[in-house]
Amino acid sequence: MNIMNRSRYQSLIKRINLGECILIDGATGTECERRGVPQVINTWNSGAALSHPDVVRTIHEEYIDCGAEIIITNTFSSSRHCLRSAGIEHQFEDLTTAAVQLARAARDNKGRPDVLIAGGITHWIWTEEKPSLAELEQNSRDQAVLMAREGCDLIMLEMLSHTDRLLACIDGAAASGLPVWAGVSVEPKNGVMCLLGGEPLVDALYAIKDRDIPIINIMHTEVGYIDECLDILQSHWNGVIGVYAHVCQFSDDETKAIFDNTISPENYAIASKRWLDRGVKVIGGCCGVRKEHICELQN
Repeated sequence: MNIMNRSRYQSLIKRINLGECILIDGATGTECERRGVPQVINTWNSGAALSHPDVVRTIHEEYIDCGAEIIITNTFSSSRHCLRSAGIEHQFEDLTTAAVQLARAARDNKGRPDVLIAGGITHWIWTEEKPSLAELEQNSRDQAVLMAREGCDLIMLEMLSHTDRLLACIDGAAASGLPVWAGVSVEPKNGVMCLLGGEPLVDALYAIKDRDIPIINIMHTEVGYIDECLDILQSHWNGVIGVYAHVCQFSDDETKAIFDNTISPENYAIASKRWLDRGVKVIGGCCGVRKEHICELQN
């Protein structure tokens, strides 16, 4: 982590510790889809960093215009294991590098050197060819180290849905030397708030209590589930809490976003205000959240 990156990050953390709220961006992948970027099978929209770089950069720039102080790279589905399932693992370095460079270019174009670049990493995969835990840790390490080299300020782990895979991603990403934030995705199962894989959220929080994780984000989670998730975090987590919910639905095979009847920017802002009043310090949006939602949050 170079001096400039460290200074940016430390300045932001100081502001959070003083009680300020930080605005992050909205969706990148679903925005690429909404703007007509064709998908690469089994990798969703990660290919856009190479096939449609202007679209990706423009999305980042729009979020910066709306006041976002952290933008997340378009790398959700560009892990080695995800790309391997699509037969394009050889593009791993090119896709990851291009995605980080596009985020940095957006920051430069907008003259906002204070904006932080978060390298997005997940264990999620669209096929049954899941990597072993050892391979997942190595893949997360490879991607995080590459992101650090290209100038990311922190690593944003996303859609963590199984405790053992959550830990593997954390341990791998930590090798980059960058701060690591953990984003869990949650839904109720038999009346209990659980990771998407079925394990209680409480158990996941207990599993990471000894890891160096300054912030947990509830992300890619339905708006209606957030308050109960906050109840759990505020009872079992002493660190900073962030929220970036999703507002669209998906096709049965989870490969296409459905944008009909998404929550309006105004109503998302009302929900976000409630979360902020409860002590959330980092706020933004996930799938289906557009620049209009983020601009409304800024207002």
